[in-house]
Amino acid sequence: MPSHLTTGHDRTPTPTPSTGYRKLLRTAEFSGLYVSFTLTAAAASLSGIALGTLVDRQTGSPFLTAVSMYGATFATVLGALTLMSVADGKRPRRTLLLLQLASLAGVCAQAVPGLPLAARFALLLFLGFFQSLGTGARLGLLAEVVPADGYAPARSLMNITAGGTAILGYAGGAVLLRYAGPQGVFAVAAGLAALGAAVVAATVREHSVRLTRRPGLRQTWRTNAELFAHPGRRALLLALWVPNGLVVGCEALFISYDPGHAGTFLAAGSAGMLLGDLVVGRLLTAAGRRRHAFALRLLLAVPFLLFAVHPPAPVLAVAVFLASAGFAATLPLQERLLELTPEAIRGQVQGVESAGRLTWQGLGAAIAGGLAQYLGAGPAIALAAAGSLAVTLLTRPFRPTGADRPG
Repeated sequence: MPSHLTTGHDRTPTPTPSTGYRKLLRTAEFSGLYVSFTLTAAAASLSGIALGTLVDRQTGSPFLTAVSMYGATFATVLGALTLMSVADGKRPRRTLLLLQLASLAGVCAQAVPGLPLAARFALLLFLGFFQSLGTGARLGLLAEVVPADGYAPARSLMNITAGGTAILGYAGGAVLLRYAGPQGVFAVAAGLAALGAAVVAATVREHSVRLTRRPGLRQTWRTNAELFAHPGRRALLLALWVPNGLVVGCEALFISYDPGHAGTFLAAGSAGMLLGDLVVGRLLTAAGRRRHAFALRLLLAVPFLLFAVHPPAPVLAVAVFLASAGFAATLPLQERLLELTPEAIRGQVQGVESAGRLTWQGLGAAIAGGLAQYLGAGPAIALAAAGSLAVTLLTRPFRPTGADRPG
């Protein structure tokens, strides 16, 4: 194993209760990162439903609607492949702030009335690129400001907040669309994004992340190559990326499947994700999270198979709620990935993990949208869920072994 991708000691968590949410929130820097993340997530929810609605009205295409809602994720891979090493630079606070301001500029541009669809999709790629780098910088800072046993609870709290924010965002976005239209929703999203950048500037101090080489394209490629050279990390990344991405592809077809109940399905999914992260991240020990990871990954896909038989909308809403609790399987997988990552490159590795997951969400939306063009939304959702289930079963043999342990 390459030397700079080892930690020198085994950090396997012991089965003790995790650091509590209240203790985390009493840390000023974590609170700042948390609040800014919440505002950014709210802005993303509002802009996503606004753009999806606008594209659906203009084109009526399930494929374009699905891609518009999750198209920014395609560009995250560009960040992971080119400049993700900046997440571990000497001034990560400044880096995060500049990246959030770049994303703010993209959201503001979406609010321009009459903007051609081609320009809107170009803006999606712009946003995805800078958001991926921002995620890497934020997660690198997160690992610096919380203790080792607080990482999973911190990620859990952020995931819970993302779910709750999405519920409010989709509900609020639906109301705003009636009175202000898509451009008005974009304007509100831009205001939230600006406030998120201001919170980072006011609360987060600069950290000196331990970087051994100058960040840039060459350093990004070198670290990525060594990251994927390790079989345990490859298996973890596959399990983190593909099943989740295909299920997000299912969600991207809600508007095409049933426009009248799409908001209900999206809110149910966000609520299920919130509950899953709360239970898995806060109530289970690290050992418990690992024991239940495979069952959660199965739960993520199986309920979506019901879309093939078109049951009543309330039944599907319950199915989506239950399935989305399975997204909490990412927590034990992310914990294991962090254990295999040295401190000096935590930002880049976590950024690559996040970028790959988001990219697969975009691919899942494109795959499901393409299937829906020919088969209809219901069968396409069921097929995407079946693909997610198949990948989960194929990656079942992965277990952390002595060869996968750092050092």
